[in-house]
Amino acid sequence: MERFAGYNISALRRDLISGTIVGIIAIPLGMAFAIASGVDPEYGIYSTIVAGVMISLFGGSKFQIGGPTGAFIPILFGIVMHYGYDNLLLAGFMAGIILILLGVFRLGVLIAFIPRPVVTGFTAGIAVIIFSGQIANFLGLSGIEASDKFGVNMKEIALHLGTVNGPSVITAAVCLLIIVLLPRVLPQVPASLAGLIVSSTVAALFFQGKVATIGSAFGAIPSTLPQFHFPVITWDRIEMLLYPAFLIAVLGGIESLLSAVVADEMSGSKHHANRELIGQGIANMAAPLFGGIPATGAIARTATNIKSGAASPLSGVIHGIVVFLVLILLAPYASEIPLSSIAPLLMLVAWNMSERREFLRIAKTRTSDSFLLLITFLLTVWVNLMTAVEVGLILAVILFVKRMSDGLTVVNGRLDGTEGDIGAEAQDRECPHPCQITIEGPLFFGSSNRFEKAMSRGMPHESVAVVLQLDKMPYMDMTGEYKLAAYIQPILNAGGVVFVRGIQPQPLAMMKKTGLYRLIGENRFLEKSG
Repeated sequence: MERFAGYNISALRRDLISGTIVGIIAIPLGMAFAIASGVDPEYGIYSTIVAGVMISLFGGSKFQIGGPTGAFIPILFGIVMHYGYDNLLLAGFMAGIILILLGVFRLGVLIAFIPRPVVTGFTAGIAVIIFSGQIANFLGLSGIEASDKFGVNMKEIALHLGTVNGPSVITAAVCLLIIVLLPRVLPQVPASLAGLIVSSTVAALFFQGKVATIGSAFGAIPSTLPQFHFPVITWDRIEMLLYPAFLIAVLGGIESLLSAVVADEMSGSKHHANRELIGQGIANMAAPLFGGIPATGAIARTATNIKSGAASPLSGVIHGIVVFLVLILLAPYASEIPLSSIAPLLMLVAWNMSERREFLRIAKTRTSDSFLLLITFLLTVWVNLMTAVEVGLILAVILFVKRMSDGLTVVNGRLDGTEGDIGAEAQDRECPHPCQITIEGPLFFGSSNRFEKAMSRGMPHESVAVVLQLDKMPYMDMTGEYKLAAYIQPILNAGGVVFVRGIQPQPLAMMKKTGLYRLIGENRFLEKSG
């Protein structure tokens, strides 16, 4: 409990203030993310309460605020479309188990190895999907058939542009103006909540019955938490939902750890990656038991928590309690919020999460990284997120191997003079000018063919004395060792001698494991020459 070390009344006061502020901000976001994910708005609130408290209590980041996030929208919407809400709950529960296993086996560090262009690409793609998915609500279009395919949604919008609803556009515009302008005038006031309240009031006074609301689209929001319900688990359902659950877990892990890193930078604290994954897992196992959708660390809410003076994880618990109290007391009023008021809120979320500056910065480099970025982005938008991440990672590995293989150079020559043991043995074999081969760069499966071709050009096997200069070869795998041994063996079979000079620890350890060290001879491994 080092996160509560030195806790006092002053810290409690700070947590109460920050938790209340973040709780108020989280209410409209929770409903908006749920609606955009294809489920009733109260399920986003349930997740905000349950998962938000669990993430703060059991996570590895001192100031992390958890709940539904925009990053999940395309995934959850697709699951709801194909499998239904009940199966979404089970997929979220399974994702929680996967996250706990990742944390228990200390695999949190693996998520950090996902290349930045891949993360930026799918984040920007998700932002496009969220933004475009709210155009219909912003314009008040009717007759739209929702789909989890970007192209289909764009076609639907184009076909129904003639159904634009003027009152919906005005309501959305009022909300958008408040969200954009209010932070410049009154930064201490939650702009998203103010935008919803004012635009909802405008719609109620001037456009009664002319604008679709949460209540008209989804029914009244109940003012209580649902009863505890454990999902029905069968092997067939597990097999069917394993892929979606894995995707939820991976994206949730990435998002939560990114948020934890942001919190570290802002607060000077240090998060525990594996404990954070375990906390996220517990939260995502608990939320579905109360009807909540999957949750993760929310970067914007976490940043607000820190800026508001949070002192400990208790602020996250208070944020969940505040949301619960609002649900109990004000649920009937939330049902009157227009869908066109929620649209600009989600559009702004998409704009803020798009990482447009980082996207353009990488794209302008015109390197393999910019290619990786664009492929991941396009696949996210036009196919789906999982395909984008899979292809992005595979391409990243291929490009990495290509870069590493290009970094291998092999230079051969003759020693003009000889010294020490090299000179003595070379003279004994009537070879006054031994062949020297200098290998620079990693010798592994990706560079083995390059090495083999280099060795076949001007590398005479008739040399009875060969010096391998390896001080600039940092790594060698089994394939590289096999290719090197294939060159050395004929020389030794012909009665020649091979010296290895300046070898680094990893290649030396590999040679000892495979027996090549003994074959060459311990006394022929020499220190790097001056």
